[in-house]
Amino acid sequence: MKNFCTLQIQEKDGGVIFSVAARPRSSTSMVAGEHDGYVKVNLRAPPVDGGANLECCRLLARTLGVAKSQVEIVAGHSGKKKRVRVEGLSAVEFAEKIAPCLSVVS
Repeated sequence: MKNFCTLQIQEKDGGVIFSVAARPRSSTSMVAGEHDGYVKVNLRAPPVDGGANLECCRLLARTLGVAKSQVEIVAGHSGKKKRVRVEGLSAVEFAEKIAPCLSVVS
C-alpha cells in the first residue's frame, strides 16, 4: 500500500483500490476532498435502487479520466463507506489525477 495524504491506495491486478465516503442527496455531485483515508464524494442521487452507487462510479470515472466500465464498487454497496476499484490505473496515476480534487473544502 502507498500513502497519498492519508489515502490508502492499494495496487492490485492492474488497478487500484481505495476507500470512498459517499454523501448522497447533495446539491452537487463532486469529489469533495479527503478525510480519514477516504475520498469524500458528494452525490446528487439518493441511495435508492443503486442510484447513488451508479452516480459514484460515473463521477469517479469522469474525475479519473477512465471509462465507466473500469470503475467498480467492490465493497460497501449499501453503506456510505465503500471500497472502489479502478482498472487500468497505477497508484501514481491515481494520485496524480485525484490530487486536484483533494484540496476542495466541503
